[in-house]
Amino acid sequence: MRKVITTCFKRLVWVCAVLLLLMLSNVGYAQQSTSNYLKKFKPVSVELMQETGIPASVILGVAMLESGTGTSRNAKLLNNHFGIVGKNNLSKTSPGTKSRYKQYASAVASYEHFVDVLARKKWFSQLKGNPEFAVWLKHMNHSGYSSAGHEWIRRVTAIINRYKLYKLDEGMDSDSLARSASWLTVGLPPTTDDQ
Repeated sequence: MRKVITTCFKRLVWVCAVLLLLMLSNVGYAQQSTSNYLKKFKPVSVELMQETGIPASVILGVAMLESGTGTSRNAKLLNNHFGIVGKNNLSKTSPGTKSRYKQYASAVASYEHFVDVLARKKWFSQLKGNPEFAVWLKHMNHSGYSSAGHEWIRRVTAIINRYKLYKLDEGMDSDSLARSASWLTVGLPPTTDDQ
């Protein structure tokens, strides 16, 4: 009887060790995935911040939450990193697959559309250039960006704080914001004088 218990205990220890190794490898993969996502989209977020006056921490924090740092189905199939609802071609490209989320030509196009959506909000002119991400998230929540309400704010805030995304907002340049004023009112990139 004692031998059976010892054998069962050894098996249990072995199974637990294997499960622990599997969990640790998944954590390592998730950390690598997040690191790659940040490397790829920090510059995009900072550039959009300079053009629009929307903090890069808000842009990147919302994208990280809504896309699972680029691993979500919407991010992979639709290049949709913000959970924006709209038209897509999934039924044509992947028969039998349906989604209510908007499809983009690229991930960057998704980022650009997100800042355009925010720039059209009534409260945008009040906040433009304000680096306080909490104020932006509050206004987005009140305008119905997410149905999760305060939980959504809490989760985006946790991402911003965990990855210190607020440090990106220190680069908000008022000169760049002044040059981008025409883009924000028309919704198109600024044009040069020689056109």
